[in-house]
Amino acid sequence: MIDCVRTGRAGAVLTRLPVAAALLAGMVFAAPAQARQAAEEAPLYLDPDQPVEARVEDLLSRMTLEEKVAQMIGIWQNKAEIQDAEGNFSAEQAAANYPHGLGQISRPYDRQGVEAGTEAAGANAGALNRDERETVEYVNAAQRWAIEETRLGIPLLFHEESLHGYVAPNATSFPQSIALASTWDRGLIEDVFSVASREMRLRGVHTTLAPVVDVARDPRWGRIEETYGEDPYLVSEMGLSAVRGYQGETLPLADERVFVTLKHMTGHGQPEAGMNIGPAQISERVLRDVFFPPFERLVEELPVMQIMASYNEIDGVPSHANAWLLNDVLRGEWGYDGLVVSDYFAIRELITRHAMFEDIDEAAIRALDAGVDVELPHGDAFLRLPELVEQGRVSEEQIDTAVRRILRLKFLSGVFENPYADADAAVAGTATEDAIALARTAAQRAMILLENRDNTLPLAASEIGTLAVIGTHAVDTPIGGYSDQPRHVVSVLEGFENAAGDDFDVVYSEGVRLTESREWAADEVNPVDAETNARLIEDAVAIAQEADVILMVLGENEQLSREAWADNHLGDRASLELFGQQMDLAREIFALGKPTIVVLLNGRPLAVSELAEEADALIEGWYLGQETGNAVADVVLGHVNPGGHLPVTVARSVGQLPVFYNHKPSSRRGYLFDEEAPLYPFGYGLSYTTFDISAPRLVDETIAVGETATVEVDITNTGDVAGDDVVQLYVRDDHAMVTRPVLELKGFERVTLEPGETRTVTFELPPRAFALWNLDMEREVEPGSFTISAGHSSAQLQSTTLTVTDG
Repeated sequence: MIDCVRTGRAGAVLTRLPVAAALLAGMVFAAPAQARQAAEEAPLYLDPDQPVEARVEDLLSRMTLEEKVAQMIGIWQNKAEIQDAEGNFSAEQAAANYPHGLGQISRPYDRQGVEAGTEAAGANAGALNRDERETVEYVNAAQRWAIEETRLGIPLLFHEESLHGYVAPNATSFPQSIALASTWDRGLIEDVFSVASREMRLRGVHTTLAPVVDVARDPRWGRIEETYGEDPYLVSEMGLSAVRGYQGETLPLADERVFVTLKHMTGHGQPEAGMNIGPAQISERVLRDVFFPPFERLVEELPVMQIMASYNEIDGVPSHANAWLLNDVLRGEWGYDGLVVSDYFAIRELITRHAMFEDIDEAAIRALDAGVDVELPHGDAFLRLPELVEQGRVSEEQIDTAVRRILRLKFLSGVFENPYADADAAVAGTATEDAIALARTAAQRAMILLENRDNTLPLAASEIGTLAVIGTHAVDTPIGGYSDQPRHVVSVLEGFENAAGDDFDVVYSEGVRLTESREWAADEVNPVDAETNARLIEDAVAIAQEADVILMVLGENEQLSREAWADNHLGDRASLELFGQQMDLAREIFALGKPTIVVLLNGRPLAVSELAEEADALIEGWYLGQETGNAVADVVLGHVNPGGHLPVTVARSVGQLPVFYNHKPSSRRGYLFDEEAPLYPFGYGLSYTTFDISAPRLVDETIAVGETATVEVDITNTGDVAGDDVVQLYVRDDHAMVTRPVLELKGFERVTLEPGETRTVTFELPPRAFALWNLDMEREVEPGSFTISAGHSSAQLQSTTLTVTDG
């Protein structure tokens, strides 16, 4: 017998009753939208020529309480309630279990409800997800039910993940977020997410749970790879570019656009002990200086319509229960009028994780009071809302406020007018030639040259002889968390075999295996045994002895640093060292005395002091996406000059943490018996050419409070080949009523120059670039002197002084 959700006001909404019993209990199933509309004139809300707000109010006025609450939930692990046994969408099941409609379906590409699902927020290990055609068929069937068979015909939304490309079979996989941030290239980021948006929308998807605009200040945290780094200005700029790529700058959405969801608000990127969802021990001043700015800027500068609250607590209050955060700051101070959506299961975690409440009713009330509008991934706490309204513990006005926001987003998405997708178009528009070329360009521009002794790189193909490629992930290519399976991933070995032609020979040895699997979704992580690796190291040394040049691929994989989404699915690390026996391999290879290049593929900054000292060249690649191998070969062979720069500081050891560059003056006094300076500073990156960056010049050496400062910086390519550098502009408030960071990034520009070419880069520093939060926690620009610095990195700068007067 089919179960359904009892949604009458007089009953407990979470109770499951057989359909027949529900009918006997007096449940009234509304007439389908098509039949109703045939009997009367089409309602105002279906008229696309009417103003959006008028359509919202008209539709809202027609909705029952149960229909309103239905819009506030999704469905995910319980998709069996809307599917048949094979996973096909079932209108009969949906009508029985969701007679009042449904707001959205979470991750339509996956097969939750068919396979045994994860009990947490991640993905199913070993899942074979829906391809383009299957997803479109599923989406269209679900839309047909919602439009034709529910009383008001409100179409569904669908959301997916896409941190570095659409997470679905065959979609284009770009470099992971931390690698995209390493490009310092706003236009490239916009292009990347325009492709991701196009591929999602072609499958009928309207919203993405991206970008992550958390500022990340702890490399032990497994989710650092999902971020744009440690600096609020860089994160803001990358986030702005991502939003422009996904949804554009205006609404309604264009045909190939999707709504973004900024996540996770906030403090998520500096958890206690570096463990995911741990308390964020962050003061309000640090929140406002560091963690708020990306969210604030994106809300103020672009039409952001969705923000996801974070799992963590701040000062004892989890974000999903924090009215100060979501109402007072987000909506009150910043004027945000879009949706706040829950992170997966986060409302229930107010009970199970934070131990705040005894029952789900209290959690639902607190989340709604705090400003959460939608519960994801499926209805749980919010299923209780009709009963809580009946009890007088929640007002229907609160429900109406949330539903207005939901309906507004649906009207602006265009889903009422264009609800269906085209399967042929989805297949043809996925992983197109231009998308694959862009993935290769993005990977090229993401790589950071950390060391290059005696100009080892680039290698001249005709002089290599035999190249030994060593490393398990030179073949089995990690592409990072929140990935599915692209149509083809180019390994490092394949990249060099493609490039070698008749110029050089390529040989391969596995070297060291890290884990038995690199499946991100698998709960268990099993290191490969030392005995196996000892044999592999012996084989690798024998291969390398016969080669002329050695390229080692080291680092981590998707299991060794990842989102820890459950107690049995961990992903944070207490060490920053290379995992397993990789250094045993590296030492034996270095001992051969042959030219050795090391390429790191990893999701977090690693403490690699010994590699930095011993390797002839060292490249930080991060996770580079499906074109990894071609891009690595392009850079190593000099077809592309690397120009990436670090979006994070690289520590020498875990003992240096926290090690972010924009620290306070009283920090970093030094250690006994160890160095205080990091291994590599924020903003660092080398090139195959050299650059000179001038001291900054002020158009006006004195400005008044509230005025903009104009700064000019010259950059010259002083080397012999064309290349890229990133001109970085920093500000320091020399004296203030509260302590200020020693440096703050306030501008940057990636510049490509021919040999001998000089270009002047002009920066405009608005008043907010000089502002602080005063003793009354108000934003203020204090008169005084500011040091303006420019250079290649946060540790290689020239400076001048700007004076700000009362005017």
